[in-house]
Amino acid sequence: MFGTLLQRLGVPARGALLLLCYLVMLVTGALGWVGAFAVAGLAAVFGEYAIGRWSAPSRVLLDKVGLSRVYRQLARDLSVVLLAVTTVRPGIGEITVLLLLPAVVWTIGVFAGAFTRMINRRNPVSALVRNIDLGPIKAAPRPPEWTSAVVGNGMAQLNILLVPAVVVAAVLGDLVPVFVAGAAAVLAAAVVGGIVALTWLRGRGQGTGKDAVLAAVQTWLDSYRPRVALYFAGPAKDVYQANMWLAPTEALDQRGVVLMRSKEAFLEMADTRLPVICVPASVDFMNLELASIRASLYAANVGANIHMLREPGMKHVFVGHGDSDKQASVNPYSKVYDEVWVAGLAGRERYARADVGVLDADIVEIGRPQLAGVHTFGAPAVDRPFTVLYAPTWEGWLDDDPYHTSLVLMGERIMNGLLKAGPGIRVIYKPHPLTGARSKAAKAVHERVVARIAAAGGDTDASSLDGPAHRVVTGRVPALFDCFNQTDLLISDISSVVSDFVQSQRPYVVANPSGLPEDEFRRKFPTARAAYLLSADCGELPKIVALTRAGDDPMTEARRDLKTYLLGPDEPNAMERFRQEITRLCR
Repeated sequence: MFGTLLQRLGVPARGALLLLCYLVMLVTGALGWVGAFAVAGLAAVFGEYAIGRWSAPSRVLLDKVGLSRVYRQLARDLSVVLLAVTTVRPGIGEITVLLLLPAVVWTIGVFAGAFTRMINRRNPVSALVRNIDLGPIKAAPRPPEWTSAVVGNGMAQLNILLVPAVVVAAVLGDLVPVFVAGAAAVLAAAVVGGIVALTWLRGRGQGTGKDAVLAAVQTWLDSYRPRVALYFAGPAKDVYQANMWLAPTEALDQRGVVLMRSKEAFLEMADTRLPVICVPASVDFMNLELASIRASLYAANVGANIHMLREPGMKHVFVGHGDSDKQASVNPYSKVYDEVWVAGLAGRERYARADVGVLDADIVEIGRPQLAGVHTFGAPAVDRPFTVLYAPTWEGWLDDDPYHTSLVLMGERIMNGLLKAGPGIRVIYKPHPLTGARSKAAKAVHERVVARIAAAGGDTDASSLDGPAHRVVTGRVPALFDCFNQTDLLISDISSVVSDFVQSQRPYVVANPSGLPEDEFRRKFPTARAAYLLSADCGELPKIVALTRAGDDPMTEARRDLKTYLLGPDEPNAMERFRQEITRLCR
């Protein structure tokens, strides 16, 4: 609940409130106002936790303006000293001890951080693996993982004990509570620092070495001899693009492997049975021998693809991460690949219209094998309410084209209209993972939509779709296709969400924020040929919801025809076509 309240404030406002707490602590400490100091101190301690838990952008903003956690911790410790001096009025000896206690904690933290960095150098992360046994690689001992959150500047968090202690000391007129709390903080810091230092001493002369790990990876590759590689070099925020190809690659007849370049993306990747190798450094990756691989699949166009594209002994295939009518679906970069695989005839014609250098002979229609789990059209389930999924795309990198996202211009109207549509209707809101990455306006509207759903009794951090309550789904689970299977009506934008949802044969709505005439809109965006269109004022929304809820749906036949155009024929199914094309390349 507090997280929802915090989200209603803007990012700068959250940071400003936290800084105000520290400023009040300094002022009240200098003036000896014990009560005000206690309130401000409690607010500052809880504010640090709240921003770390619910508002990472506010923490980043404070770092950018030079008011990082280090300076805030120093301000907190200084305010403690000020209150002790102005209220208890200690002698020189007591002041010296008062200053030394927090300083010792800081000093231990700095040295523990230095030891941790030296330990990490003994075990360089040249490669990370999943579902692979690299054999007996001897690593230098590491301290427990929990110590990494405490060493360095993080050790100063222990000085939080001084805040309540100095309030008690000011009331009693005696510094004993501060000395006890300070000694406890020093003792805790000494334990952590001792663990790290002993780990460093135990590991002298030991370590895996960079070459040992890479050699073990190469030995595994030579033994396993994968034939197909799913290559992903994007950042963690885009890992969903690779995740959608994990299940189809697992189902191939050929041995597959996932090759990655980002440690953060590796840690965020969804569960898979495939072996996964992450080699961040370009030189290390290019030194791998990948001779057994015959087909390399690319889910995204990124610069680091060049480190795989330089391999001459394999076919390089762009599979993308969804077919849509957006310009990104016909990126001129695509002509660097040997082949471009699209879902259906719509993708082939899209490249022909764009004329970006991709030859028609190099385009292969395979369908969308990852849609196998999407349930096709049928009567709404009796054990759940009529469900509307609002899944807007994000704002894009380059401009504010209204056809990128409906969220900024229409999102609040759409959500208000759905929540007022009457009982028996459940709303699922699943925004694009990159929503708000560039546009502050998109981020602000997203937060207001979440707050509106919370006010209506919805779950704003849903990990399940069970039950009648409204849902906000922003995590990796439930997945988009899981949401599809709970959806009776989709509202979205010009994006691959629409193309994929057509598989279900259920009704869908596409936002038309610029008010293009219907014929022109459907001609410009073929994925909307079987859609109900929604103008910027959302005036059509109540009628569309009522129509589809009653089962009176005149677009059924149009969706059937569009499905074949967008996703290809039902026979052979998409997974079989995908498997056949991979087999062709691996011969």
